[in-house]
Amino acid sequence: MIVALLTDFGTADGFVGAMKGVLLSINPSLTVVDISHEVEPFNILEGALLLKAHYRYFPTGTVFVAVVDPGVGSERKPILVETERYFFIGPDNGIFDLVLEEAGKVRTFLLENRRFQLERVNNTFHGRDIFAPAAGYLSLGVPPHEFGREIPYQPKLDFPKAVTEGDRVKGQIVYFDRFGNAVTNIPCGDYREGAFRGKSVKVVPFFQAGERGSLNLVCGSFGFMELFVPMENAKEKFGLKPGEEVVVKL
Repeated sequence: MIVALLTDFGTADGFVGAMKGVLLSINPSLTVVDISHEVEPFNILEGALLLKAHYRYFPTGTVFVAVVDPGVGSERKPILVETERYFFIGPDNGIFDLVLEEAGKVRTFLLENRRFQLERVNNTFHGRDIFAPAAGYLSLGVPPHEFGREIPYQPKLDFPKAVTEGDRVKGQIVYFDRFGNAVTNIPCGDYREGAFRGKSVKVVPFFQAGERGSLNLVCGSFGFMELFVPMENAKEKFGLKPGEEVVVKL
């Protein structure tokens, strides 16, 4: 079985290694895959976007452990979510909202059975002490209901939705990737042209088709339209900011 990890831990402090150690101690035959550990610290929305962008490319049965958890140790719940194809384990803080929008039927279980957790001396590392053990035991065949009570899933992420008005779709910048491309909340589609800051923006099929030195729009790998400048950092070049409006025409 595959366990895929997504965190904001970075790699300098050994936190990811500790989680992998716990997983492999429980099930040495696991395949552990890193999606990313460079999510901006505490940025739940960024974690949710990265998970949405990449989860569908994993085999059925994959267990995703996503830990961007500024509320660790508080009253936020640790959960296991079962969908028709995958399992998701992590904090109940909205990090799974975007993937569960398209998952169909889901069942959510509270991770409360101490049999499937590590003994804890503090309450600050649930990735190691709760989430990794749950993934390990789940991979051994422990049924989801044995981890705890079934509870309803309640979305928590404040993710703005693009709005369609006639032949126009209005959205906004929600995220910047490492290249400085501005990911919007406008779903990919067959758009004729775009507009940003009152100026027309060309919609192109791939990055190198864009106009050099200018902003362009492309359907990106996150599944949303992105503002970019070929071979340059659009965020820095044009001083782009989260929340700025972007418009496309159908």
